[in-house]
Amino acid sequence: MEAKMSNFFGSVSDFFTGADHIPWCDRDVIAGCEQEVAEAEKGSSDELISECIMRLSWSLVHSRQPEDVQRGIAMLEASISGTKSPLQLREQLYLLAVGYYRSGDYTRSRDLVEQCLRIAPDWRQALTLKKTIEDRITKDGIIGIGIAATAVGLLAGGLAAVLSRKK
Repeated sequence: MEAKMSNFFGSVSDFFTGADHIPWCDRDVIAGCEQEVAEAEKGSSDELISECIMRLSWSLVHSRQPEDVQRGIAMLEASISGTKSPLQLREQLYLLAVGYYRSGDYTRSRDLVEQCLRIAPDWRQALTLKKTIEDRITKDGIIGIGIAATAVGLLAGGLAAVLSRKK
């Protein structure tokens, strides 16, 4: 019983705080990835450079800074057209979906994660992100309905007050 109550209060708390289970990345990790890319570009193989850029993209889209997220999205979009491997395409689509989720474009994020799931239908990480996106869209819809209902209530109350004063 206690565990059920804890689960209930935890889910209510998550609803109001907007908590998700997508990890965040700190600026020092991003700086380390940027340094890694710079070093790899000084004569390493294309494969190593590509791996370093993927790590940097991951860290950028998981950042708390909106400008980092946008930079990560731009890097991924620039590199996705040249991707030949389905596994690498899946990873890039997933990271783009995370980036768009972090930037608040839930519709674009959901479309990208669905593309990702066409490549790997049972990929748990993408399935979890899809559920997170859908939960966020639902939450935003409920909040929007609440705001609209409050506005209608206030208008009706104001109208009733005006009409009662005229009598």
